[in-house]
Amino acid sequence: MFIFTNETHIKRFSRLGQIASIAGLLLLGGGLFISFTRPEQVGLSLGGLLLGFGVSQIGIYLGNRYARFPRPDQAINKALKGMDKNYNLYHFIAPAAHFLVGPAGMWILLPKPQRGRITYEKGRWKQRGSFWLSYLRIFAQEGIGRPDLEIGGEIDRVKKFLAKNIPQVDFPDPQVALVFLNERAEVEADDAPAATLKIERLKPHIRKEAKTKENRLNPEQIAALKAVLEADWVEEDETQES
Repeated sequence: MFIFTNETHIKRFSRLGQIASIAGLLLLGGGLFISFTRPEQVGLSLGGLLLGFGVSQIGIYLGNRYARFPRPDQAINKALKGMDKNYNLYHFIAPAAHFLVGPAGMWILLPKPQRGRITYEKGRWKQRGSFWLSYLRIFAQEGIGRPDLEIGGEIDRVKKFLAKNIPQVDFPDPQVALVFLNERAEVEADDAPAATLKIERLKPHIRKEAKTKENRLNPEQIAALKAVLEADWVEEDETQES
């Protein structure tokens, strides 16, 4: 498997995440300082706290994707290590942030850092855990949100990319895997609209799906995809074989 990583993109957003985290802490500190020293300035204090919380959440979001170790792209690389040379894995290059192309089809990989018990019930994802986990969701970790909307948006983005850049080739629908990176995650979502699993199950799942014919790619489709995705590739970024 060949791995293409846009290191320039990662460095840029990692830096933005650091700036947002620091700015958020400063704004929160400023709001608290005003609340103690000028209690009559309720609006200013509350504004600083709310703004600081919002900016901090941006920092957490970017930090989870670009700064933490291992980063999601690194965790995916490790999980898929050993896939054969017919597969290419693209990080922050394709219309999806993490995009696998090979005989098993086109795979949109959506890494999630959440821990706790992850379930899909009655059309909704839920995250359950201890009081400490509830605290983390508020102050130190993003919530699970609405993966169903994210999945639909990613699929539409890939389809539009293909229609615009490779209109002469017919492709099957892209497949999606919602991948939980945290070893403390417990996933129970067999009925979810996309594969929802822990990262160690990702490679076996893709290999299993490769045996079906519905969403497979033939050599011509794979070659067309690779040519477009790598057309603007620059040497400053990273290519590796795994």
